[in-house]
This record gives sequence, structure tokens and C-alpha cells, in this order.
Amino acid sequence: MTIAPITPVLGTIATGGTQPAQGGGSASSFLDMVNSALHGVSDAQGQAASAEAAFAVGAPGATLGKAVVASDRAEVAWNATVAVRNEVVSAYSSIMNMQF
Repeated sequence: MTIAPITPVLGTIATGGTQPAQGGGSASSFLDMVNSALHGVSDAQGQAASAEAAFAVGAPGATLGKAVVASDRAEVAWNATVAVRNEVVSAYSSIMNMQF
């Protein structure tokens, strides 16, 4: 598993944004980015489960190190997803509590 899908987003944020926010295309690309990130987390969890199962049954080439690394990658991806979700919920709560 690689963290490549997130890298272009971080580069765009760091450079001040190079993609214009116009109409429905922007919302669609944002949803695609979120969907891609969630699929990446799911894939990482699946790879971790496969690596752990392969090690448990003694498959050739399966090592404890590979299983631990895959598990750690999946855990980091999950923790990042939960942190982003918490920030989104916090921002939503702040907006809903604004007084006009």
C-alpha cells in the first residue's frame, strides 16, 4: 500500500491551491477524493488481514515483519480517517452554532 493518492492533495494545499473551485466539478472531485481515500483505507485493512492470515497459516514468503508493517499501515490510515472525520464534525458543529 502506498499513500500516493493523498500526496497530490497535500501539494495543492501547500501551494495555495491550483485547482479553481467552480460549480459542480469541484464538488464532484472532492467526493471522488474522499471516496478514493476511503477505498485506500479499506484496501490497507484488507492487505493487513491477508498478510496476517498468510503468516498464521505459514504461507511461503509470509513473515511476521510483513504482517506487522501491513497492520501498522492500516492502523495509521484508520487513525487518520477518524481524525479527519472528527475535524469535519467539529467544523460542522461550529457552523451550526453560529448566530446570524
